[in-house]
Amino acid sequence: MDEILRPLFGLRTLSLDTFVSLIDILLVSFLIYKLLTLIRGTRAWRLITGIVIFLLFLFLSKRLGLYAVDWMLEKAIILGPVALVILFLPELRQALEGFGKLGIWSQRIAGFEPAEPQTVEEIVEASAELAAARVGAIIIVERGAPLNEIAERGVPLDARVTAPLLGAIFYSGNPLHDGAVIVRRGRVAAAACRLPFSDNPRLAANLHMRHRAAVGVTEQTDCVAVVVSEERGTISYVVEGHLRRMSPQDLREALNRDLRGEEAPNRPEWTKRWSIIRPKEKRVGPPVS
Repeated sequence: MDEILRPLFGLRTLSLDTFVSLIDILLVSFLIYKLLTLIRGTRAWRLITGIVIFLLFLFLSKRLGLYAVDWMLEKAIILGPVALVILFLPELRQALEGFGKLGIWSQRIAGFEPAEPQTVEEIVEASAELAAARVGAIIIVERGAPLNEIAERGVPLDARVTAPLLGAIFYSGNPLHDGAVIVRRGRVAAAACRLPFSDNPRLAANLHMRHRAAVGVTEQTDCVAVVVSEERGTISYVVEGHLRRMSPQDLREALNRDLRGEEAPNRPEWTKRWSIIRPKEKRVGPPVS
């Protein structure tokens, strides 16, 4: 405790050491905040609650003289570090992947190339047509990191992106319609691809597998996803695990922003759709399926 409080007492005098201590405190506070934000509402939060209860029992067993219980709990502490790594493995992986997302710099390192305007228009046109026909679809567009592992599990195509091609792939009579399409540098790299599902407990309960798959792949990679609901005939856009229902015009602006770096024109706030992932926010319109 003294080692923690000593830098705080040193802040009373202004010096280089004080400035370094202040930066040190701010960095630790930021890391703790990011950690709590990462695990809030997830399975890890319940695990941490269990760890706190375990430590409380350990403390009480010493105070109350429960020597048998205290001996058993102390033996369990020996395996604590290994058990924590095993229990928090998904969360640790997500945290490391989050540190790897450095925005535009990570995209440049990975060889990010802005998408062509025609590619964006073809995706928007196909999404609008599929939504009008109530045909389910999920289109994944790479940005920086290639999705080779996911594409290899699908059917390779290597065809130029066009609205008729996307419509034909997701037509219910096509063997390739059940799965996702991977778009890479203006071409359909693969179809019928299987995606990882999200286990985020804050997702709306009425989200179906197609939307959960889109959230899952965007949580783990820096791609973007366009999802068309077969039941509702709606279009949803997913980036970094956040899903938002959009109109074709909204989708065009989002794709141009995230794939081409173009800023969307200012629009009235009331015209924007609310995310359906955060239950504390107000939802507009019918639930998305």
